[in-house]
Amino acid sequence: MFVPPAGQTAMDTQNAEPRFVDDYLLSLLARASHVVSAEFHDRLRGRGVSIPVWRVLATLSAGPETVTVLAEACLLQQPTMTKVLDRMERSGLVTRQQDARDRRLVRVHLAPKGEVMLGELLAAARAHEAEVVARHPDAAAIKDLLRALIARQGRKQRPRA
Repeated sequence: MFVPPAGQTAMDTQNAEPRFVDDYLLSLLARASHVVSAEFHDRLRGRGVSIPVWRVLATLSAGPETVTVLAEACLLQQPTMTKVLDRMERSGLVTRQQDARDRRLVRVHLAPKGEVMLGELLAAARAHEAEVVARHPDAAAIKDLLRALIARQGRKQRPRA
């Protein structure tokens, strides 16, 4: 299916050769993420919250995680994640604690201030998602497809023992 470039309609491109990126899955995924995320990111900035901080808080909503897991989930390199966590720790949003079972690991925990902020941000994220779903009734099916794509690709990327 051909998707016209932003700012153009199918009528504008009837005689034009479609651009590769307009039908390339990876480009479509990236562009869709960008346009939908931009709305929510504007709301975060309005609250004075950076996107990396939001991603860390949202990832920690299920409980403590290691820096490596956070970096992967938040789409950041580990050194960048460490700097984000340093700032978040200084701001009182998270704490880092040595893992009780494996002392080589450090787990990042939500601090009380982080829990409060997370609650507010999750409510805002859920409201934004509800708006997106209302505009795009196939969103639930798209989420299922994306989860399956991530799971299959993740299995291919892991080294086999």
